[in-house]
Amino acid sequence: MANELAALSNELATAVEQAGKTVAAVHARPRFSSSGVFWRPGVIVTAEHTVRREEEITVTLPDGRNAPATLAGADAGTDLAVLKADWSGPVNQHAAAAPAPGNLALCIGRSEDSGVNATMGIVSAVSDAWRTWRGGRLDHYIRLDLTLYPGSSGGAVINTGGEVIGIATSALSRIAGVAIPAATIDRVVDEILTRGHVARGYLGVGLQPVELPNHQKGLIVLSLEPDGPAAKAGVLIGDILVALGGGSVSDTEDIQLVLEKYAVGQPVETEVLRGGDARQILVTVGVRPRRD
Repeated sequence: MANELAALSNELATAVEQAGKTVAAVHARPRFSSSGVFWRPGVIVTAEHTVRREEEITVTLPDGRNAPATLAGADAGTDLAVLKADWSGPVNQHAAAAPAPGNLALCIGRSEDSGVNATMGIVSAVSDAWRTWRGGRLDHYIRLDLTLYPGSSGGAVINTGGEVIGIATSALSRIAGVAIPAATIDRVVDEILTRGHVARGYLGVGLQPVELPNHQKGLIVLSLEPDGPAAKAGVLIGDILVALGGGSVSDTEDIQLVLEKYAVGQPVETEVLRGGDARQILVTVGVRPRRD
């Protein structure tokens, strides 16, 4: 038994050492640094809520040197920020599949003073796509049963094989830490490096749920954005939206779930009731305006 425990201990230490070679300390807020992961050559991913300034950001690299970093963009909805820094060292290896509840998980962070640090626990829950309270969508909900210290957010969450299943954040759940999955990070990094931000589709309508006489539910249009996608397509105030993209809708969450399947600029079939008559309208998905 002692030999087995020693072997496990050594394997975990090796996994932490290897993962630590891709983890930086991010200095972008007062008092505490956070952690970040070299996701691609020269590209660091960290937790957006830990980035409190857009300039004068520095990082402590895996080799211990401090270097300047620039903010490429951030997405509060998924709590992800993307930084660029001059680093030609290794990048992390992503896990091919989502973890299962009960799998061991380690969170690997870095601080300027102590270097690599680690905490261990288990994956306590995994589900399919999950919308955060900030309005973003994670490809999986991965809840962690492990301690997240002040500098742990943005750190690499790895399995026992040293593969990264995501990065840690304490900002998306009040009950436990969450691992932002690798698939979500890839998607957000692609958009930020291409556009500088994550573009989310919108229709430009203000909606309120209503119940129709036949027990069908819908959403009545109470307002329209001037020159917004719905207004341009011919939607009117007072129309009752009953279907979008071929599926029925009864609350605003349904709208967001449908829009995530459509790219900006793509037409989506919309069914409305106007004066009791059903009408089919093609609405071209627009870009949700950014609120600075």
